[in-house]
Amino acid sequence: MQLRGNKLTRKNGSIIGPRNLVSLSVATGIWSISDAQIYQGVSVWPVLPVPAAPTSVEYLVVAGGGGGGSNRGAGGGAGGYRTASGFAVSGTLTLTVGGGGSGSLTNGGAGTNGFDSVFSSITSTGGGAGGGNVSACQGSVGGSGGGSGHAGACTAGAAATTSPAQGNAGGAPHATGGAGGGGGASGVGAAAVTNTGGNGGAGTASSITGTSLTYAGGGGGGSNSSFGPSVGGGTAGGAGGNSAVAGSNGTTNRGNGGGGNGEFNATACPNGGSGVVILKYADTFADLTTISGLTFTGPITSGGFKVYTFTAGTGTVTI
Repeated sequence: MQLRGNKLTRKNGSIIGPRNLVSLSVATGIWSISDAQIYQGVSVWPVLPVPAAPTSVEYLVVAGGGGGGSNRGAGGGAGGYRTASGFAVSGTLTLTVGGGGSGSLTNGGAGTNGFDSVFSSITSTGGGAGGGNVSACQGSVGGSGGGSGHAGACTAGAAATTSPAQGNAGGAPHATGGAGGGGGASGVGAAAVTNTGGNGGAGTASSITGTSLTYAGGGGGGSNSSFGPSVGGGTAGGAGGNSAVAGSNGTTNRGNGGGGNGEFNATACPNGGSGVVILKYADTFADLTTISGLTFTGPITSGGFKVYTFTAGTGTVTI
């Protein structure tokens, strides 16, 4: 058999038929062996199309939660919660995942604020610290405000004054011993009820990753003696403690406030949970070109989207 022009012929001269060529202008995907052999024979290989970079993304930016206070101390406020779709992107963009604030390390002391999370021009403010006891009772301003602690003339911590709002205020203490809960993304921290600390403000659920998770819940306030304990906001805010049970930390990468410790639990108070930054866009677009200085997973491709989850660090992403 011989190839003559665009026809294959047998030695006896009978014609099998013309050779079918694949158009270079529409060649995509996986090539058959016969197609590859044809183009190898004429030294021409198709150029497959390169996916374009995304021009917009959906984002979730949650800051670190505030740390809890000591000895009937208050719950820390949740980190600021911001989310939107259709956010225009191009070039190299800054990104920071905020850490959680530390719980008080001194008897009656307040916690510390959580740290901001940043994506491009979007900043979520770290959660406010939970107040401590007496002179350190005041909850701090944050993405959501920290609650205020027992036995002082303190008000609840206020939420950050941002537009759009990132969270809610913390709760107030009660003179008999309970401390206020930290504010959450979807609710104000509850005020203490006599000796029992107030519950943390509710967080907000997001399904940006394909799974519904609750972020940015406030920490519960510490309770007097064996009363309580209080609970954290949503499913991840740190619980408040009492004299028998220590409060708990906010969940990592959810931006939850740490719980306040109860009476006689004076030191090593709960920490706020670290924040997170999540980016999502259609899977028809290219992967991010370069990611520097950040801990992340992705792209996870599911349901027609690519999702990147950034869990620590300060760095850049290139679109």
